[in-house]
Amino acid sequence: MGEDSLESKFLAWLERGESANLAFFPARFRPQTLAETLVAMANGHGGHILLGVRGQRRGLPEGLGSAEEALARLEEAARRCTPPLELPPPGLISLGGTEVLVVEVPAGLPHVYHCRGLYLRRSDQGNIPLSPPELRRLLLERSEEGFERLPAAGASLDDLDMQEVNAYAARLRPLPVDGLQLLRERGCLVEVDGELRPTHAGLLLFGRNPQAFLPQARILLAHYPGTSPAGEPLREEAGGTLPAQIRQAEAFLQAHMRRGRLRVEAERVEVTEYPLEAVHEALVNAVAHRDYSLGGDVIRVCMFQDRLEVYSPGGLPGPVTLENIRQERFSRNPVIARVLAELGLLRQLGYGVPRIFALMEEAHLPAPAVQETQAGFLLTLYGPGSVASEEIPSDPQALARLGLNERQVQAVLYAAEKGRITSRELQDLCPEVSGETLRRDLADLISRGLLLKVGERRATYYILK
Repeated sequence: MGEDSLESKFLAWLERGESANLAFFPARFRPQTLAETLVAMANGHGGHILLGVRGQRRGLPEGLGSAEEALARLEEAARRCTPPLELPPPGLISLGGTEVLVVEVPAGLPHVYHCRGLYLRRSDQGNIPLSPPELRRLLLERSEEGFERLPAAGASLDDLDMQEVNAYAARLRPLPVDGLQLLRERGCLVEVDGELRPTHAGLLLFGRNPQAFLPQARILLAHYPGTSPAGEPLREEAGGTLPAQIRQAEAFLQAHMRRGRLRVEAERVEVTEYPLEAVHEALVNAVAHRDYSLGGDVIRVCMFQDRLEVYSPGGLPGPVTLENIRQERFSRNPVIARVLAELGLLRQLGYGVPRIFALMEEAHLPAPAVQETQAGFLLTLYGPGSVASEEIPSDPQALARLGLNERQVQAVLYAAEKGRITSRELQDLCPEVSGETLRRDLADLISRGLLLKVGERRATYYILK
């Protein structure tokens, strides 16, 4: 990072004020206090600490006095962290003779850190002690094993569906192979006291009834008639193995999507409200990367009139942040992700979110929104119902995604180009279709709010609303 770019970032940080990934320290700071902030950031997604800056809501540079002394206190603070924190060399900035240090705490550190037994995390309100459940999840996430590789309490080989295991083995290898040995290689089985037992991943992928051991491993599906959670939605719950849940969730969403028809060259093709591949990627991403150690919550998929929300329990894993989510590659559950890929459900590890963005762009739909909550991750796909009506007519595919047939698409495009359309003009566009069918098409466009009827009887014509 060059001097100019670091200085410009520094000025922006001063304006932004302290946050979960930014902290200010005055010229004279205690190594112990700095060590606690280093630990809090290291246990999260990293961040930056500005030494020689005071204030909270807005930083005011006051300088260091002695950069050498500040560096020595910084090194002491890093040594007070357990394990000792290794930091990149800090950047030195001089503003009108005032020197400040920029300390970077990298994202994706491999350990769980504490300072004299104090385990902390960073929030917008400052450093906060990790609760026992938060500490347990962090220890599991950053361990070599992880929750998915731990043996499921009380589970045995009898809890696996060997028909599914053998089908997986046959798909993976052309020659006969021991299915149990393959699961052991994948991390779906472990040996405990001389006996093979399923891991959490093994049950989730091949279990007869995974929810008997992990009741939180379900998908709640809901279809709301409007744009808010008001009213009674159509509900369904997807259970069983993770592959079965993905297939059930896809079937539910496809059954409730609007579908239209569009003529492409000489062929008539069906267009769905959302690109099916983007929906598939969103579901697989939620299933593959959720935190299965979290009880009391499930994956929630909610379809509204204008959007599709996919919520997955557990924050973003490892070095992944909202800012780098389209570039960073990291899996909370590598065993699950690998098996889903070998089953043909996951295209390529780490490319789900970038692929979703690309597919939505190809479909001429708004870019997805990503949000990290305190307990999970929310991905929102915006459908054609979220697009302003004045922007739709120029896009035939967006019209079809609203559920219009090809005749209605032609009618709206004609009205957009000519300023109006009559029944006779629509009949000329679709000579093989009966007048009654075309009248129903026009009436439907009026009820959808796309066309407005003007005039009476023979003087009737239709304009874009």
